[in-house]
Amino acid sequence: DVDAGASTNRTVFTFVGSPAAVVEGALNAARLAFSRIDMATHSVYLYGEAARRETRRSLPSVRAGEYEALPDKLKSADWSPDFGPAEFVPSWGATVTGARKFLIAFNVNVIATKEQAHRIALDVREQGRGKTQPGRLQKVQGMGWYLDESNMAQVSTNILDYELTPLHTVHQEICSVAKELKLPVVGSQIVGLIPLKAVLDSADFFIQRDGLFILEEEHKVRLVISELGLDSLGPFNPKDRIIEYMVQSGDDSRLVSLSLQQFVQSVGARTAAPGGGSVSAAVAAMGAALGAMVGQMTYGKRQFDHLDGVMRRLIPPFHQAAKELLLMVDADSTAFNSYMAALKMPKTSLDEIKRREAAMQAGLQRAVSVPLALAERVGVLWAPLKEMVVNGNIACKSDAQVTRTPPKHLN
Repeated sequence: DVDAGASTNRTVFTFVGSPAAVVEGALNAARLAFSRIDMATHSVYLYGEAARRETRRSLPSVRAGEYEALPDKLKSADWSPDFGPAEFVPSWGATVTGARKFLIAFNVNVIATKEQAHRIALDVREQGRGKTQPGRLQKVQGMGWYLDESNMAQVSTNILDYELTPLHTVHQEICSVAKELKLPVVGSQIVGLIPLKAVLDSADFFIQRDGLFILEEEHKVRLVISELGLDSLGPFNPKDRIIEYMVQSGDDSRLVSLSLQQFVQSVGARTAAPGGGSVSAAVAAMGAALGAMVGQMTYGKRQFDHLDGVMRRLIPPFHQAAKELLLMVDADSTAFNSYMAALKMPKTSLDEIKRREAAMQAGLQRAVSVPLALAERVGVLWAPLKEMVVNGNIACKSDAQVTRTPPKHLN
């Protein structure tokens, strides 16, 4: 994903992949820059998790004084580059590179002046107005600017740790300060990509705050787009903006991706896996789904309005369990295959025998842990299931019975 901002004089490139692929991509980008700009004589500073000095962990501290202060900064031993010469190159300046948790570039639109937007940023960013006047939010950088192409100001933030300071918290604080200044907030913008968890965490907040009943991930994402106004400056297509959706592989070899017919055929094939564990997980997932179905066939119907609160409480455990149990279909097969692979390890020397035995033990532990987790996961559903049977739509009684009771000949 590439986001070029003419007004802000910067371009954000986001690329994801395996560690090796990401490193290769970064080096390729550097090579391209090298072909256009002479990077051989540029000073390089490390920041974030790559920093060698604590004073360089924060990017703002590294670039304090910006380009204009760099000539004097390079003369100080405290600011000798981690790589490259301590010489000022007017055509380039210096390079900063580092590693950190995923940074979310989150901008909030405000109908205001650049100065007013910056005033809001000073209140919310961790740095605040200096050591004596810290801001409200940890791990948040911020500044105000004017977006010429959209004819409005923005409070531009970098969220350095979205688990510590979530997306919705940043938005709420900016809205709070803007309200104090009698300034309207008109949507927001994600620059680059965003992790799915950051979106779902905000969805959970809005759901709890407003007492909403939302089960599907797709609907949770839509809720966040609407609440934050992420499509205010242009379409926000989750498939193009959420990392996990972008990197989904077209080659899905998981058992749960097979058709029901294909899955049954794979179980009946002359192979040890998938076997009983995967089948148990699939049956358990379908049982949990039936429990959710009974609730769904009760919820929202006028004659069951008096059970609205009960169904809102009972349906989510079954819905969530069905998703988790589906994952165990493949987890069981994978765990068993790891044990089988250990059995095939060479055993011609004492060292090989020890490695084989260690791998077998590890494989056995994984193979046992999945069905154990399955039993524990199903066990917690009995209490809500009993309540669902009592309160659920009577037309779904037989479905509830299938959820509760396995065929007698399987006991």
